[in-house]
Amino acid sequence: MVTVHNLRFPLMLFAAIGCGLIAGVFFAFSTFVMKALAQQPTAEGIATMQSINITAINPWFMVVFLGTAAACIFLAIVSLSKWHQPSVVYLLIGSLLYLAGTVLVTIAFNVPLNDALAIAKPDSPDGANLWAKYLSNWTIWNHVRTIAALAAAVLLTIALCDQTVQ
Repeated sequence: MVTVHNLRFPLMLFAAIGCGLIAGVFFAFSTFVMKALAQQPTAEGIATMQSINITAINPWFMVVFLGTAAACIFLAIVSLSKWHQPSVVYLLIGSLLYLAGTVLVTIAFNVPLNDALAIAKPDSPDGANLWAKYLSNWTIWNHVRTIAALAAAVLLTIALCDQTVQ
């Protein structure tokens, strides 16, 4: 019979790896993708980012992004029942950090910016104005997501390696 105890290790492993993968994707955007897009003519940068935003919604990315969130929700709940164990704090904080700093930031900030860009006309003056704001605002929130996902990966890895979390 599968129990919560049997699921915890693979879910912790999946969550730690998922946070690391998502941190890597966001890191790439923060460190060179957005800079490369900013160097393109405005219409080309907008059109390329519109294409990226459509292409990003694919099964592989969504399984990692949302699957990690689901694992973190489960792990946060489980950690509350194990609160008496000293290292469970890594599990709880890592899970909550991914959920708040990555998923909620994406929903509250990056997705609305992407939605506004999706309807922008790349060759229009309004599109150019939106693009200038988009580049800075989207990237700032992406930095937050990168740091949160990386920190979550580290904390979940510590919890995974700590043998006192039973």
